[in-house]
Amino acid sequence: QLQLVESGGGLVQPGGSLRLSCAASGFALDKKAIGWFRQAPGQEREGVSCVGVPDVHQWYADSVKGRFTNSRDNAQKSVYLQMNSLPPEDPAVYYCAADRSASGSCAWPVAWGPGTPVPVSS
Repeated sequence: QLQLVESGGGLVQPGGSLRLSCAASGFALDKKAIGWFRQAPGQEREGVSCVGVPDVHQWYADSVKGRFTNSRDNAQKSVYLQMNSLPPEDPAVYYCAADRSASGSCAWPVAWGPGTPVPVSS
């Protein structure tokens, strides 16, 4: 059974950085792209980034390009999202999701983690 668990969220000051982790189990991580998504209060969930296999295949939302970086360690069964220069008052819950394929589009998530909150202080 595909399982994902995010960690690393927490209160951060504007302009600060966080590194989120996504631990995978129950499937071969090196066979699936992993996407990061976020959902702000009252908003729909939106795609943030995607890292395919191999990890040269990546996608970022325009809003995070240059600030966020994906990485993955298939041996450790983990994927990471380094977030820098977080804007003020932009709280959201961040989710990782396993895609049905290894490509770098993450358009077809088949399993989700429970999410980790990233509240950004004002």
